[in-house]
This record gives sequence, structure tokens and C-alpha cells, in this order.
Amino acid sequence: MASSPCNPFTLTPTVTPLSKPTPTATLLPIRTGSPQRSVQCRAGQTGFFTRLGRLIKEKAKSDVDKLFSGFSKTRDNLAVIDELLLFWNLSETDRVLDELEEALLVSDFGPRITIKIVESLREDIMSGKLKSGSEIKDALKKFVLELLTKKGNKTELQLGFRKPAVIMVVGVNGGGKTTSLGKLAHRLKNEGVKILMAAGDTFRAAASDQLEIWAERTGCEIVVGEGEKVKAPSVLSQAIKRGKEDGYDVVLCDTSGRLHTNYSLMEELISCKKAISKVIPGAPNEILLVLDGTTGLNMLPQAREFNEVVGITGLILTKLDGSARGGCVVSVVDELGIPVKFVGVGEGLEDLQPFDAETFVGAVFS
Repeated sequence: MASSPCNPFTLTPTVTPLSKPTPTATLLPIRTGSPQRSVQCRAGQTGFFTRLGRLIKEKAKSDVDKLFSGFSKTRDNLAVIDELLLFWNLSETDRVLDELEEALLVSDFGPRITIKIVESLREDIMSGKLKSGSEIKDALKKFVLELLTKKGNKTELQLGFRKPAVIMVVGVNGGGKTTSLGKLAHRLKNEGVKILMAAGDTFRAAASDQLEIWAERTGCEIVVGEGEKVKAPSVLSQAIKRGKEDGYDVVLCDTSGRLHTNYSLMEELISCKKAISKVIPGAPNEILLVLDGTTGLNMLPQAREFNEVVGITGLILTKLDGSARGGCVVSVVDELGIPVKFVGVGEGLEDLQPFDAETFVGAVFS
């Protein structure tokens, strides 16, 4: 498939109406401001999306300062570990491990993973494998890193080989879903990707307006529903069709926020997924669940339910800058085996950071 150029200016395309005259979806023209340098979109070239995923992951390692500042509260909570291990000796093993266990629990590592860590360290200490505080600290970091890389190893975006790739974003109300979608659009757009947004949150009146603001901020175009009774699957279906017709690289699909216990709305997610796959078999390529990091381990039942209903491929953990609960990243991966793709460590456009296990471990156990 030949590559197609990304137009740095916005277009006012002709809208193909849905089969029913109302309600409908329309593609809004978004003016991006001053002219920019033309960028070639290489999504049609074999392996472009694979290279894109690797590039984003590489940038995660280069953005280590962002993660260090974002996880400062978690790191402060875990600083007691260095104090405990500084003058460690074998006779105080039980006391030190008890206090280390408490520090991990306070940082929301969760009882299950905390017990695994502590018992593994205890076994290695008693067998003589670990003989100093520094060795214990290294073993702790290694344990967490191995868990993250084995159970959640596909941290790169898996976007396939056909364009448009489709990313569907789901989550509960107030978790930062639409904001995360906007920040993800910004990151992808900076890599030369031609983005189309789909305002599939038809349940909340202000949701489309919020996403339109993000579209304008990021210079992307957007499909929104018209009419009070427009259905989310119709909006998403129209957006995917437009994405195919106009050569977009990625379609980012917003959905209505919902509690994981609201089964009627959860059923709507199934309809949205089916509508997307009817236009592009096998899509969406990614279904990303946005979880509010300030809820700590309470996010786990949400993740279980969403995963059971639509099959989550990756997680976005938000608002981790405002809490000392960075350990929930490890607990979610340990329990669900779903990789974390991005973490939110601030309010800025650049503060949705690609998740990299090695960088994360370095940030919380520095």
C-alpha cells in the first residue's frame, strides 16, 4: 500500500450521511492555525505501526524525569526501605521485612503482591543468597521488574498493519478518559500520524464539546453526533468509514463513561465494538481502559468487569501525580495480566507518559 501525505491544514470534507437521515454524525472542520511543515504519513508502509510503537516506547525512557517527578510521593513513601536496609543485619530480618511490607502496602502494592515480594526476599535471605542491604534492594527491584515484564510485556501500542488503526478508549465517569484520549492524540500527532477523533460519548451532554476542544488543541478532525437520540455505535461506525475513505492513520474512539456495575451501559460497549468490527474486521486494534490512580486498589473490580465485557488490551493509569499509590500499577498487572500502556503523571499535554517497566521501577525505587 502506498504512503499518503498528512495534510498540515484542516479540511472541510463532504459528509456521508448515515442510512437514516436523523440522527446523524458529522465531521467538524478544525482549523489548526499557522501553516506547518508537511509530514509524510507512513502508515501504508509495512511495519510503520510497529516502528511507531517502538519509537513511543523509546521516548518513555528518555522522559524519565517526567516519571521521577510524577511518582515523587510514591518514592517518598518507599524511602523508608533505604533507611531500613542501610544498617541491616541478619538478626533483624523479621523486623525489617515487616516494616518493608508495611511500606509496600501503604504505596498500594496490594496484599497479594506484597506477600509474594516479602516471602521471596525472606527465602533468599535465609538461604544466604542476599547478604547485605544493597543486595536486598536490588532483589526487590528485580522481582518487581520481572513481574511487570512477564505479565504485562506488550506495553507498546499494537496497531496492526492496516490503516486506519482503531483505538477505543473506555472507563468510568471522572477517571480522565476524554482527557487521556486528547493527550494520546497529541502524542501521536507529534509523530506525524493523521488522527481522526470520534465522539462516541453520546450519554453525557458536554462530552462532545470537551472532545471538540481537544481536537482543536491538537489540530485533529472529529466526528460528532447530531440529534438528541444519536447512538454511540452509529457515530463510531461513521468515523471508521470516514477514516478509511480519507486515509487517516488512526481513529481514536471516545465512549460514554460508565460504572462497571451499570450493565445496560456496559452492553452498549459491546455494540460499539461490534459496529467498529463491521467496518474493519478485527478492529479495534486496542481497547484501552482508563483507571483513576487515586482510587488505588479499588480500580481492580472495575478492570475485571470491563475486561470481561469487551476484552481490555491495555491500561491507562491517570492522576498518579497526586497520590502515593504508584504500587497499584504492579498490583493491576499482577492480578489481571493486562499491560499498562500509559500513565498520567501531570496536567500538561506531555504528561501522559508511555509506560516502560524499567523506567517505572527506577522511578519508584530510586
